[in-house]
Amino acid sequence: MSMPRTAWIVDGIRTPIGRYGGSLATIRTDDLAAIPIRALLQRQPKVDWAALDDVLYGCANQAGEDNRNVARMAALLAGLPDAVPGGTLNRLCGSGLDAVATAARAIACGEAELMIAGGVESMSRAPFVMPKAESAFSRSNAVYDTTIGWRFVNPKMKSQFGVDSMPETAENVAVEFKIARADQDAFALRSQQRFAAAQAAGFFDDETVAVSIPQGKGEPLSFKVDEHPRATTLEQLGKLKGVVKPDGSVTAGNASGVNDGSCALLLASEAAVKRFALTPRARVIGAAVAGVPPRIMGIGPAPATTKLLARLGWSLAEVDTIELNEAFAAQGLAVTRQLALADDDPRVNPNGGAIAIGHPLGASGARLALTAMRQLERSGGRRGLATMCIGVGQGIALALERA
Repeated sequence: MSMPRTAWIVDGIRTPIGRYGGSLATIRTDDLAAIPIRALLQRQPKVDWAALDDVLYGCANQAGEDNRNVARMAALLAGLPDAVPGGTLNRLCGSGLDAVATAARAIACGEAELMIAGGVESMSRAPFVMPKAESAFSRSNAVYDTTIGWRFVNPKMKSQFGVDSMPETAENVAVEFKIARADQDAFALRSQQRFAAAQAAGFFDDETVAVSIPQGKGEPLSFKVDEHPRATTLEQLGKLKGVVKPDGSVTAGNASGVNDGSCALLLASEAAVKRFALTPRARVIGAAVAGVPPRIMGIGPAPATTKLLARLGWSLAEVDTIELNEAFAAQGLAVTRQLALADDDPRVNPNGGAIAIGHPLGASGARLALTAMRQLERSGGRRGLATMCIGVGQGIALALERA
């Protein structure tokens, strides 16, 4: 049996992340998905893009302009040859990271040489949907908001596993793992402060591509900087009411945002690196997924990470940077404590996380992989981990090594 081949990440770029109803809200989801792909084409002029084997994109919604295989539409809209295929993956919040892992596996097993992997989500443009009538002349109907969470609920799922909303699952985690409100707010403040410091230092400048926003009159606006972060204090965070219940600990200040954005990475085999004179930046070492009870979905990164590290023979002490998606401070702390990490471990989200940056569902996993790679380059570290929780009770983790 031959050894798996190396899958290199050679480039990556993302849009700035927009607030719900913010700067990116006027951009169609399929157009938004095409922006980082088009940027990769411009950044890598030596590549023969007809040789690209596939485009894999994560997307959690797929109910609006992201329907009909948004990866394929984005590839065409970005200017890739029509001979280049595309496929859309849906593992909810883990979709973008799953796309990167799947692309790496295709290269590792010899089925591909050159892949684009990433993800997109426009939560601002998520549509309302309604079911078809269940009988002729029916006068009853329902309308669901597809922005986030459950719709078209199966009664069997509800009775067996519950259909807790995402904030409700975070409250469940906070109670079950005894995560105090004060600790959640402190975690959220660190995220904002670390992001602000990284932004001021120019860390994200090479990670983002400006988006041209058409205006009714005059020149288009250039959207360059993540707009979700907030300057805040512990006192201000402490004044916020719970979003699930008035005395709850999960608030808008210690949760990730509802956001828009897209991200794309270029992965290549050793042969493709040589053929197109590419620069290897990080190798994808492996990935793992794990299931957990849906009502505490936020704990998912802990078993996924444990599973992956065991498979690789790594310990967390050997990992130099950890990008943990901050769906909620409650679950972020529950995960780090399950993994025996300090609440303020400097390796965990050193440049801030989703509480500050935002969480465009299908794009976030690819963003984590990109940020982890760039942090390894900046710090001189060797090993990186990207991990996140997933709705309906899952976790995913991906391991990188700097070139």
